[in-house]
Amino acid sequence: MLLDDLLEPGDPDALGRRQLGADLPQSGKSTLVDLAFRKTHINQRAHRRLDQAALIDALLEMGGRFFGGGLSHHIAPDLTDKVDIVQNAIDLGHALRFEEVRVAILSAMETVNPKVPSTIEAAALCKMADRGQITGGVLDGPLALDNAINEEAATIKHIVSPVAGRANVLVVPDLEAGNMLAKSLSFLAGADAAGVVLGARVPIILTSRADTVLTRLASCAVASLVADARRRNAGAAIR
Repeated sequence: MLLDDLLEPGDPDALGRRQLGADLPQSGKSTLVDLAFRKTHINQRAHRRLDQAALIDALLEMGGRFFGGGLSHHIAPDLTDKVDIVQNAIDLGHALRFEEVRVAILSAMETVNPKVPSTIEAAALCKMADRGQITGGVLDGPLALDNAINEEAATIKHIVSPVAGRANVLVVPDLEAGNMLAKSLSFLAGADAAGVVLGARVPIILTSRADTVLTRLASCAVASLVADARRRNAGAAIR
């Protein structure tokens, strides 16, 4: 079945790998996303760029839940890309019914360093949130991974913010960092994960061939929540 058949009015609220390319079983994620993006109906996306978010559950001693944004589809996202990545992630947080969406913009350090572009972009994103250019969440950055998710680390480094040590959304600086973060948590820390591509008119489920059945089912569940949020908030930009 082609996307043109799938996305007529009243048809599916989410797409999966088989729907995107039954004739391309060996194709990578980028090929399938490009295929989806080229189709007229799915390209109606409220000026958002595509990116993938992964929900990570039961992380070791944290015993909590958070997700990462910008984990794939952007090799080296610029500031404009990151605005969409952050807003997509915030909208997903609301779809998952987080009481407060706390976004940590990750880098290698928690201070702004002109020689590290990701720290400058993190600071700019936070200021854009202050000015209402990014809405619906609380942002802080740059933050290193330790002081983004561990309150003791944030305290030791004298970082005081509503996000430091308590982030439930992690936005990575580039594809390499995001890929290694997600796979490290899954394969080294034993975390359960679910992934969904955001930015299109409907959520796209693109799991890896190495993913477990639990990951595949959880990804479908996340996509279902995003689709439900779109129905409940027709005017919101959860695309």
